[in-house]
Amino acid sequence: MKRLSAVLGYGFLLAIAAGCSKKTESAAVPVVIVDPIKLQMFQPLPESILSDKNPVTEAKETLGRMLYYEPRLSKGQSISCNSCHMLDKYGVDLQPTSDGHKGQLGDRNSPTVYNAAGHFVQFWDGRAADVEEQAKGPVMNPVEMAMPSEKRVVAVLKSMPEYVALFKKAFPEDKDPVNYGNMARAIGVFERKLVTPSRWDKFLKGDSQALTNDEKTGFNLFMETGCQACHMGTYLGGAMYQILGLAKPWPDTSDPGREKVTGNPVDRMMFKVPGLRNVAETKPYYHNGKMQTLEQAVSAMAEYQLGKKLRESQVRSLITFLKTLTGEIPTEYIKMPVLPKSTGKTPKPDLE
Repeated sequence: MKRLSAVLGYGFLLAIAAGCSKKTESAAVPVVIVDPIKLQMFQPLPESILSDKNPVTEAKETLGRMLYYEPRLSKGQSISCNSCHMLDKYGVDLQPTSDGHKGQLGDRNSPTVYNAAGHFVQFWDGRAADVEEQAKGPVMNPVEMAMPSEKRVVAVLKSMPEYVALFKKAFPEDKDPVNYGNMARAIGVFERKLVTPSRWDKFLKGDSQALTNDEKTGFNLFMETGCQACHMGTYLGGAMYQILGLAKPWPDTSDPGREKVTGNPVDRMMFKVPGLRNVAETKPYYHNGKMQTLEQAVSAMAEYQLGKKLRESQVRSLITFLKTLTGEIPTEYIKMPVLPKSTGKTPKPDLE
């Protein structure tokens, strides 16, 4: 009887120990709390980025999609918007700088077009106010698409009856709708619907399970480090200019940044703060594309902008959060359309 009591007593102790072990394991994984007040600095993506000056219509969208993929808008008829801003690769070409006419290289990295319509200006130096104005630039840039004039662009488009009909449908109030400005407006409308919602948006909308504990920890570190000083809002950036090398001089000052546009020495090394949406998929980094990894980019940003040396574990934690900003590519929306056939009136490629 004593032996039976001893066995039962031992079993009872084992049960208590097992229960304590389960409680300990549960306590070892606490829920990471994110301060809701800190989240007020951020907003989820809209379904599309609207403009009062250039209302979205289905006709403009259809035309804009075609023009985005149209290589005949380039002098050699081989480069389109999609050549440098590849929509199936998160809107970039994964090169430090892009190949242009006759293999010329640009001097700045091609930023993603996804979500870019929501930024306060376009280009690294802010020389375009919106995506409509931005769409005009590369077409006649001699290093990029290299068209010699607006007149040549319009001649190419007017040589194809299908484009003429599409322009009339998209801009029915214009007497002569096939023009350079309308080309840019159509491309702009197409780009205004290039948005990539992610799990971060679900979290912002109230789904507390949309992010893991590690991702929430990464966000808390993002805030503690001070990244939100520049990377806030809907796009986690794209809302201001900032001096590159704010806390510590940037080692490469060969590109003067916005000073190249304004001529004002105050703007030297001033660049538009890039948005962080899809940042894990849009390497290489910075205005010159010289940093190949996100680890390098995060470490450099902390050191030169915030004056902080991050440990490897902190860099990894920040990247864990940044990966939650990788959204869904709208595969149906970006499907390459069938482009109009060239006619006998279509100017031939100019390779010179």
